[in-house]
Amino acid sequence: MEEKVLLNATALFFLRGNEVLFGWKTRKINKDRWNGYGGGIEEGEFPEETAVREAKEETGGVIVDPENLTKIAIVDFHNTMSDGRTFACRVHMYTTEKWKGKIEATEEMANPTWFKIDNLPFGDMPPADPDWLPLALAGKKLVAKAYLGPFQQKKLKETEIEFIDSFSERTKE
Repeated sequence: MEEKVLLNATALFFLRGNEVLFGWKTRKINKDRWNGYGGGIEEGEFPEETAVREAKEETGGVIVDPENLTKIAIVDFHNTMSDGRTFACRVHMYTTEKWKGKIEATEEMANPTWFKIDNLPFGDMPPADPDWLPLALAGKKLVAKAYLGPFQQKKLKETEIEFIDSFSERTKE
């Protein structure tokens, strides 16, 4: 499997009451894990635009209005590759409770499944997610640093979390 280097990305978590939607990632970073919907920020895109575009691509056409996005976290994933090289990927995390269309499985995100927020499938999720995701889904704005090994299969050290009041000064690339 090829290791992908990605420097800026987004992830979007669809919310329905006390549930969150995950798709089963079939390729790329976090393959074979439950994950939010997202991907790399393209040149000239704002993170919100990426979140909307990736949601449409990975859900089979669901439309999300950028006005309905809530930023919940920024996580810097410090990744160590199998050859020892490292790279950091800043991921802007969002939630939405409003969208148009039916969320369907796609080639990259299989088996969309709703999970109770208080009973997430952490054993089948990226290894740092238990550290920050429940806090962010509970409404705590945060900036985190996660340190992961090759193919994002294990944490190399504890996740660092800083709680903030606003993302206004934290969103510049």
